[in-house]
Amino acid sequence: MSVLAAFMVPHPPMIVPEIGRGSETKIAETIRSYEQVADEIAALNPDTILISSPHTVLYADYFHISPGSRAKGSFAQFRAPQVRFGEEYDEELAERICLEAAKEHFPAGVRGERDARLDHGVMVPLWFIRKRCPAGRIVRIGLSGLPLTEHYRFGMLIRSAVDALGRDVVFVASGDLSHKLQSYGPYGYAPEGPAYDRRIMEDCGRGDFGKLLDYDEVFCEKAAECGHRSFVIMAGTLDGMSVRSQALSHQDVTGVGYGICTFFPEGKDESRHFLEQHLSDLEERLSRKREAADPYVKLARRSLETYLLEGRMLPVPEHLPEELRKTRAGAFVSIHKHGKLRGCIGTIEPVCGSLAEEIIRNAVSAATRDPRFDPVTRDELKWLEINVDVMGKPEGIASEDELDVKRYGVIVTCGHRRGLLLPDLEGVDTPRQQVSIALQKGGIRESERYRMERFEVVRHV
Repeated sequence: MSVLAAFMVPHPPMIVPEIGRGSETKIAETIRSYEQVADEIAALNPDTILISSPHTVLYADYFHISPGSRAKGSFAQFRAPQVRFGEEYDEELAERICLEAAKEHFPAGVRGERDARLDHGVMVPLWFIRKRCPAGRIVRIGLSGLPLTEHYRFGMLIRSAVDALGRDVVFVASGDLSHKLQSYGPYGYAPEGPAYDRRIMEDCGRGDFGKLLDYDEVFCEKAAECGHRSFVIMAGTLDGMSVRSQALSHQDVTGVGYGICTFFPEGKDESRHFLEQHLSDLEERLSRKREAADPYVKLARRSLETYLLEGRMLPVPEHLPEELRKTRAGAFVSIHKHGKLRGCIGTIEPVCGSLAEEIIRNAVSAATRDPRFDPVTRDELKWLEINVDVMGKPEGIASEDELDVKRYGVIVTCGHRRGLLLPDLEGVDTPRQQVSIALQKGGIRESERYRMERFEVVRHV
């Protein structure tokens, strides 16, 4: 008794006839596949249906699990209030998931918002499932802004809870694919859209869950995908299991990707512990990268390690290159973990006696004083990637036309408020984006009068 099967499904409200009012016929292939999924779930007759949804309660650093004993919902926001749901939660399983998370000091539970309303990411799958399988309670699972590795780990914790209680469950990973597949679609077109859909359908069609951890955050953002984190949690519930997988259908006629795949476990398979493999490969790659780093990055890392492991600031080491010891310049230190920013602080102009001191101090500040993040801990050190940007002298510019996002960073100033954005950042493709983000960082409104400066950096990685 455990996870009997898992399903990757979309959640377009238009698929419900009371909402689509005829337009649902455009996605008839998706409807047929959904009906097959419902039949297969009914045949399994699970005790509980776990449903992960991108549209339920979502926090940046916490996974929200359905609270309470019951939940209701309707499609009123889609002009179909007559389509209603009343579901009973599996409180015991939800509590057990919370317990497994607490044992691992993992950020998941029922704390926070107590909203009992069901979202359409849950209700669309239930609209099909309840026609064939009216029995069985549910557990609603939320996503988070944490890295993909943590979503996979969460799936593994869910599986531990299921096993501990001896539940027969199915996992339904609700999520659309790219929202940027067609120029006529509601979100327009981006080349990353079709690329994402091809890739996810191939990987999931083969049950190659390890590949799901390798998707770049910026690529996913540009593709405007909806369900990737949902699919990764699902994959985690099947960790270490041989899986019979099948891609049932994929459609993109509305400009949004709707993909349906099924996954049936067929026994243990020690070669399919994908998170363990991913972290092992990543640790080896990061180790090689640390060895190949230049003196600027090595100095930043040594400063951070000295502070976290020994509780002291690193004195300027001997035998550094002359430009580090004798040059004065502003410098930014950026820290990433599992592809996501973990801290970034720097100085626009020099405040220390040497560039070496600037890097030493800013490395510690980036790890411990960036207000957007909790302080870095010593346990994270081996997963950190560090960049050092040495600032050139800022020069005033009259308009955004004088910016080049690959070459120049930008500083915006309004009175005592100041915002800065470094150049050549993934996901920042236009000067308008660059200035807009800098204004947000400086707490400056677009309508206010502000002046702009551009600057170049020498990036050390």
